[in-house]
This record gives sequence, structure tokens and C-alpha cells, in this order.
Amino acid sequence: MLKIFLAEDEFVVREGIKNNIDWTGHGYEFVGEASDGELALPMIQRLQPDIVITDIKMPFMDGLELSRLIRKEYPWIEIIILSGYAEFSYAKEAITIGVAHYLNKPINGNELLAQVDKLAEKIKEKRRERELREKYMVEMAENSVEDKRKLFKHMVTGDLNLTELLELAHSLDMDLSAGQYSVMLFQVISSHHSQTEYSGSVVSLYEEIEDLAAGQGALIFDRNTEGKAIVFRADSVEELENKQKEIISYIDGLPSRYSHISCHGGIGEPTERLSGLPESFRQASQAYAHRFFSDRNGIRRYVNTEHPITEEETSFSISSIDPKEVSRTRIIEFLRRGQKDETEYFVDEFLGNLGDGAMNSGMFRNYLATEVYFAVIAFVEEIGADKGCIDTFDVAAGDIRDKETSKEYFTLIIHKAVDLRDTGASNRYGSVIDEVKKYIEENYGDEELSLNKIAGHVNFSPNHLSTVFSAQTGMTFIKYLTDYRMNKAKELLRCTSKRGSDISYEVGYKDPHYFSYLFKRTQGMTPTQYRELS
Repeated sequence: MLKIFLAEDEFVVREGIKNNIDWTGHGYEFVGEASDGELALPMIQRLQPDIVITDIKMPFMDGLELSRLIRKEYPWIEIIILSGYAEFSYAKEAITIGVAHYLNKPINGNELLAQVDKLAEKIKEKRRERELREKYMVEMAENSVEDKRKLFKHMVTGDLNLTELLELAHSLDMDLSAGQYSVMLFQVISSHHSQTEYSGSVVSLYEEIEDLAAGQGALIFDRNTEGKAIVFRADSVEELENKQKEIISYIDGLPSRYSHISCHGGIGEPTERLSGLPESFRQASQAYAHRFFSDRNGIRRYVNTEHPITEEETSFSISSIDPKEVSRTRIIEFLRRGQKDETEYFVDEFLGNLGDGAMNSGMFRNYLATEVYFAVIAFVEEIGADKGCIDTFDVAAGDIRDKETSKEYFTLIIHKAVDLRDTGASNRYGSVIDEVKKYIEENYGDEELSLNKIAGHVNFSPNHLSTVFSAQTGMTFIKYLTDYRMNKAKELLRCTSKRGSDISYEVGYKDPHYFSYLFKRTQGMTPTQYRELS
């Protein structure tokens, strides 16, 4: 039932409207009354009526002022003003405020009820539209995540100018304005072997962190299998650091609360410009790469470890090297879990941990190149790839001339191994994606068809399937499913005389109103208009 509230200072009029109209019999609930606007406002705030009927002239607060406050705080509430004043200025002001109807007294119950009925239809239509819009936003949430992922990429690569970046952010309802920024990268990892357990525990913790970040005014972005990114925003460096401390403390404390959870991350230095985000991202990535060299959980701040390169081999002693720092295990661990665009940061950390003078020794540089080469060969054999692709990286004595050529060699050979890993994974996932597409083809008419349902069919967690599907097809699961259904609907509209409601049901939408709404959102016209043009 729609709720009606009445503000009227004349007792007789108020009693007549309340008692002489069968509100319940006409499908309405009369929820309250007040003798002036001042008394009415807190009651309206508490009762949240759908329609307010108010006299224009009342003591303490008149109907126009009450209407103005209602429209500002509750724009969805419809208002009918009653007045014994026929002056045009009152009607004009009422229209400016956004009052739905302006009725002159005296008014009979049937006339008032007729206006209320008209408003009721308007309210119900608005509700339907809002419900359809909300349903659409929920269904398309996966697309929103992908759009935000792309925004973050633009933010940290600097490939858009400031105007383009701000416009893109605005289209996603994201405010980038601030006096200081910094980037943090992090990942929460579960040791649970079950994908369902993994998905449930990790997703819930990510949601907690997202809520905490949102409360700080920070922006959080999904990075697929690489975890999450947070862009902190504040008016000053001090405020920025305070916001960082709360979230970092929370993430650092997760492993002590959950024995099966580990967390790693890196955070870059503050920058006062959006154009400085790529550098803050680089610093965060450098710090994040340290996870391959430490068993310690937590977020690591960027530390500048760069030193001038010299060629004085006498400054180096082999005894100064910690054997575990040149272990092939570290390299193989990165090859298993690292991302291609992290390779440079990993190599920087790897070489930096060896000490200032290590790479000044030609003998040690060639020894290290050999270790890296055999570590890569071992990994390539482990994943069943063709190690012949690595043979071209065999290094001869003298090829590794200095620290920079060492970095270039290590980066190239590791890049190649990661490429082989990702290509193999892509080939393995190809059959899964084919199965998903086949399942959609056979079940697109099922309204219950969803990412969760198909994930169960192919024995994946929903998050994992979403990531793999996007990577393999270049679009989100929900976009693929929606496009498939819309194409089937267009085919039926072109080639049959079936009613729109029947077509809606056939392509997986039991609600014809939602089908029409979605068709117009995706195709730019209604199903009827499409049929007429075909």
C-alpha cells in the first residue's frame, strides 16, 4: 500500500480528508497527520510516506516551506498542495519546488482521490523503473569491476591526459580529486585446497578491506589474479599516512587471526599529482616484489635501494654473499606465482639483496646467469613446456658485461618462461571456456543461469572463472551471456511473430518489463522498434 500523510491546520478539513475518504478501500494507508509544517516534518522523516497532502497556509511553517524541505531531503515523495488562495504566484512557486498538484479549496473527496490515483500510478511506474535499474546494476556489477580495472590501468600507466582520465572516472562515479595520493598493492592468499573454501574466505576478507578503504575515501580496484590495488587520497601527507596506517594494520593482522591466510603487499610514496601515480605504482610494485624474498607477512613500504654502478671488482668478496639469496628456489617461486609485468621489480630485488659489490664481479655475474638459466630450464620442464625455446638464452662467458646487461638477460629469460607458463595455462583453460560457452548455448533460456551456476558445472570458484573467462574472451561473463541472449531475441523478433513477452521468456527473462528495459539499454531501442525496423 502507498502511504498518505496530511498536513492541514483546519481541524474540520483535516478530519474530513482523513475520515470521509475510504483510503484503505482504495489501496492506500493513511499514516499520519499534523496541524502545521513544523510538526509534520519530523513525522514525515520517521514515517516516509509516498504522498504528502499539505495546506499552503499554516502557522509556524507553511506548505511551501514544508514542500521545499521534503523535495530536498526526500525527492521521491510526491506532494499535493491545497490552497484557498487563487493567486498565480503561489502556484508558480509550487511548480518551481516540484509539487505534483496544486488544488484550490474547497475540494471534494472524489476530486482529491482522483489526483492521488494519478500520482499513485506515477509512483508505481517510478518504482518499477528503479527496481529494473537496480536489478540491471546488480547483474552488470561484473562489468563495473572490469571498467574500474581498466581505469586503474590508465591511472598507473599515464597513457591518458588529465582531462580524459577525469572524464573516465566521472563516468564510473569515481572522484579522483585530492591533494595527495599513493598506491598500495596487496594480495590475500588462502592455504585451503578447496576452491569453494578459498573463494569464500578470501572474498569475505577482501570485502572487509574494501569496506574499510571506502570508509577512508580510498579507491579500491580488482587486479584479477594479482590481488587488489588501493589508491589512497587525502588533503595532506599526514592525513594520507594516517589512512594508510589503519588499513595496513588491519591487513598485517589477518594472518594472526586466520591461520590459513597469508598477506603480502607494497606501498609507494605519496605524490601530490595524479600524474605522479605511475611512479607511486612503480614503487609499490618494487616493494610488492619483495614477497618472493621473505616469508614475513604484511605490507612493505618502498625503500630506494639504488646505488651508482662501479666496476671495481676488488670491492667484492664471495664470502659476503648469503647462499640462500642466490637459490634457484626464489626464481622458480616467482616463475610459479609472479606476473610478467612484475619481472623487472623481481630482478631489481633479487640483485639488490646480493649487496652493493656483487654484480661488479665478472666471475660472479656469469655464475649467477648460469644459475638463473638452469632454474628457468627446470621450471619449463616442470610445466611440460618446450625447453628449446629457452636454449637461445644460453649465455657465453663475457656476454654478461656489467650489472645492466645482467638485468636485461635475467628479465628476458624470465619473461620468456612466464610467457610459456601463461600460454600453457591459456591452452588448459581453453577447454573450460569452450565448455562454458556450450553450457550457455544449451541453457540460455534458464532464468537461473548465472556465473555461480556455471562455475559449479565446470568445478571452478566463481571469482576464478570470472577472471579466466575475461582473460580468455576479452569480455566479462555477464556481457557474453547478455549479448548471447540479446542476439537470440533479435533473431526471434526478425524471424517470428511471437509476442515480446514470449520472446522474453524464451531467452531467459521471466519479467518482460526487465527484458524490454535491458534490450533498450543494450540495443538502443525497444524490442517493438527493432521489429519495425527489421
